Amino acid sequence: MRYLFLSTLMLFFLPACLHTVAHAEPCLEITLTGTMGGPPAVNGLAGAGTLVRYGDSSNNCSDLLLQFDAGRGTIMRLSELGISPLQLDAVFITHMHSDHIEGLAGIMQYRWHFFGGPLDVVCSADIAAAKPPPGRTMSCAAYLDHMGDAFIESGEIAQRHIENRKRDPAGPASVASLNAVGLPLPDRPGTVVWQEGDVKVSAIASQHIPGHLSYRVDSPAGSVVIGGDAGNSTAKPPRANSTSATVELLAKNADVLVHSVMHPVFAPGAGSKFPPLAFYRQSTATDLGAMAQRAGVQHLMFTHLIPALGAESHGPFRLPSGPLKQVDFESAARAGGFTGHIHIGTDLKTLRLPWQSK
Repeated sequence: MRYLFLSTLMLFFLPACLHTVAHAEPCLEITLTGTMGGPPAVNGLAGAGTLVRYGDSSNNCSDLLLQFDAGRGTIMRLSELGISPLQLDAVFITHMHSDHIEGLAGIMQYRWHFFGGPLDVVCSADIAAAKPPPGRTMSCAAYLDHMGDAFIESGEIAQRHIENRKRDPAGPASVASLNAVGLPLPDRPGTVVWQEGDVKVSAIASQHIPGHLSYRVDSPAGSVVIGGDAGNSTAKPPRANSTSATVELLAKNADVLVHSVMHPVFAPGAGSKFPPLAFYRQSTATDLGAMAQRAGVQHLMFTHLIPALGAESHGPFRLPSGPLKQVDFESAARAGGFTGHIHIGTDLKTLRLPWQSK
């Protein structure tokens, strides 16, 4: 009788278990951890950053957590998602501009303080730049080596080390595992720079400042391209458009393109006095719409908005016709011919693949 009872239980519960397993589908979730464009501070927006999570529906896409750029306030935005820096599997840096890396020191200090262990940091290898003068070297490695210097010089690191000898006296640099991407990279759809299981991250060199990289994440649930601040390799007009040809290669048939955006309202001669150099090295909303359409992208996700939504100015540069709304960026992208889904970035805006329209 007991065996009959157990057999009956198995017949009852086994289909339910199989049903649960069968419906644990892979998922990819993209969250903007910061959407402020450049060094200004507006309306509490965090600095540039994108969190990409991969997993399945049974664990809310949480097997793998990848952070792309880490601007001011990244650690706070992660905390709003219930995510600790200890949970990150890797950080990918597009370029050495402060608005993209200010928050990285905080992430690494947190991991050092709470014994998080080494964290992969993927970025460009050192690259010398001679134009415009003076000559200089853009160095992610140097940033990682020295990001804790203020804490070391102030005595903070030594004090914390005395409190717990498990902490490395070298400070947060000791938990950064550098994966330097050598340049130049070939102009092809991407070179794999990091991989974990079925998820691979490819990189391609793109134009903005020396050492700028754009990334693509491919997974069983879909693909996303992180363009960073990429722009056209021709510094200013005359040129066909403002977007990056290498990012367009990388974005071919991607599900999602996350990209910084410049609204045409700041174009030279439009009345804002915004610096032409800063305008021309970004991609405009209209040209990004055209590029995403050519590449076959399904979702265009704007971040690093210049100007920020609702802002009267960008730093000292006032908008000639008043603050912009989401519809202004969307209309500009549609003017470029994009027919897919447009997502205008605000902090913590999230898109999940597979996509389910609401």
